[in-house]
Order: sequence, then structure tokens, then C-alpha cells
Amino acid sequence: MSKEWLDRLQQWAPYAVTPLIVLAALPAMGLTAWVTLTIAGLTMGMMLFLVASGLTLIFGLMEVLNFAHAAFVTVGAFVTVSVLGPLVGWTTAPSLTLNLLALLMALLAAAAASGALGFVFERIIIRQVYGAPLHQILITIGALTVIEQLVIVIWGPDAIALPKPATLRGSVFLGSSPIETYRLVALFVGLAVAAAMQLILTRTRIGLVVRAGVEDREMVQSLGYNIRRVFVGIFIAGTALAGMGGMMWGQYQALVNYQIGDSMLILVFIILIIGGLGSVGGCFIAAILVGLTSNYAGFLAPTLALGSNILLMALVLLWRPRGLFPIGEQ
Repeated sequence: MSKEWLDRLQQWAPYAVTPLIVLAALPAMGLTAWVTLTIAGLTMGMMLFLVASGLTLIFGLMEVLNFAHAAFVTVGAFVTVSVLGPLVGWTTAPSLTLNLLALLMALLAAAAASGALGFVFERIIIRQVYGAPLHQILITIGALTVIEQLVIVIWGPDAIALPKPATLRGSVFLGSSPIETYRLVALFVGLAVAAAMQLILTRTRIGLVVRAGVEDREMVQSLGYNIRRVFVGIFIAGTALAGMGGMMWGQYQALVNYQIGDSMLILVFIILIIGGLGSVGGCFIAAILVGLTSNYAGFLAPTLALGSNILLMALVLLWRPRGLFPIGEQ
């Protein structure tokens, strides 16, 4: 085999990981369970992608490892509680249109609230620690604790029920495979956000600036762009995405507590490492991998389910130490 073919194989091999895992799982679990768990895994991956994509954007452009990202997930989830409470007439009505409108309003409110908090957070905290990784870790962990305590002050320490809208409860059948109705909505939202991000990053001027800034910030600034303003915009967008993820995840669990963001953070960091730090495309594929692995392992080997994604991360890093799609190789 020529060197050219080897280079091409190495380039395209990461794209084959997800299809190979999906196909390998089919004979092990049968068609009915396979369809259900595959769609469940894709849905879980899309909800994780909403959170992880914001963090990978922030890290890729700003080189800020924000451990307080979980707090924006939590804020998004609790804002959803506050928005859907007064809309109980819409969420309990047997009308798909009203149910979806209520979810849309909650999604926009969660994004707006988390984005606004992100703006304040960047100006007061993050701006003081650019270029200081250790300080970033310490100060964002401290900020996470403070924001979670403020959430407790505002909404209380107890978990709050967040029932799914009436028409999105239960399941529909794809052949003989039951699929939760809400999962289909979450899958659509995740794919729509991923498509919008791809369009913005590849087809717009601001997307070009962001991608170039990830590669070489000094070059972008020398061309006359205000990289500081781009930083602020990316941070707001990243935290808004986290709020959207918190909204979708809280509604999926039908229960919200002040640690909902913490429960997602480990999986989010696993996704960032598997996909390649700073890579939005890698984040998308890694989120799907993590979602599928969690669901397949939970069905095939429940005792190994908790450690399945850590094992996946270890195997990927043994093969590609910088992740599947590291910046500079895409």
C-alpha cells in the first residue's frame, strides 16, 4: 500500500469509528432493541453536544478551560422551570402546537439567561485570568460553587419536577421499536443547532474569523479584527448553548436540581478530549459516540456502563493522543 493511501486511510479512519460501533452492536442486541437504543444514544449525544459545543468553542478560541460551564447548564434548567410554570395550561393541553411553543419559549429563555450571565461572567471573572491556566481552573471552580449557591437561594435546595408536555409523553413505534416522543424532539433540536453552527462557522464572515482565530489569533488581530469583541461574543454563545443543553436535559429527566450541570460535566470533558480540544466537528462526533456507548453498554453490560465512556476515551487516546479531530488536522 502506497504512502498516499496510508495517509488517506489515517485521515478518514476517525469517521469510521461511529458506524463501526453502530454496526457491531446490531447482532449483539437484535433489531428492535438496536433501533431503540441507537435513537436513544443519538438523542443523548445531541443534548450533550449542546453543552460541549459551547465549551469547545470557548476553549478553541479563547484557550479558557471553564469549569464553571456546568453552572450555565444549571441556570438554563432552572429558568426552564420558571418559564414553564406559568405556561402549565400550554404544557398540559392535548395540543402538539401549544406544547412545542412552550418548549420553544423555554429554550429561548434558557439561552438568553445563560448568555447574559456569561457576558457578566466574562467581564468580571474570565477577563482577569486570560493566559493563566491554573488561575482559570481555580477561579472557575470557585465561581461554579458560588453560582450553584445562588441557584439554591433563588429556587431552593430541593429537586423540582419538570413534567414533559402532554403530547410528548409516551412513545411512538418505528416498526416494532418503541421510541420516546420527547427524544425525537431533542434529536431534532440538537441536529438543527449543529447544522446552524456548521453554517455559521463555514459560510459567514464571523465564522471565518472565529475559525481563523482558533488557528492564529495574532494573525486575525493584525488584519484589523477586534479579537477581544470576538472573545466576548463566543463566550456568550458558548454559555447560551449550555443553557439550551440544560433546558433539554432537565426536561428529558423531568426533574431539575442544583447539581444537574455537575452531572453532565464529566461526560462533557470526555467528549472534548475524544473529539479533540477546540474542534466543533470533533465535538459533534464524540458526543454521538458517548451517547451511543452509554446506551449500548447499559443494555449489554450494565455493570460496565458507568465506566464505558472512560474506557472509550482511553482507547481513543491510545490510538490518537490528541483526539479524533485535533485542531490543525481538519
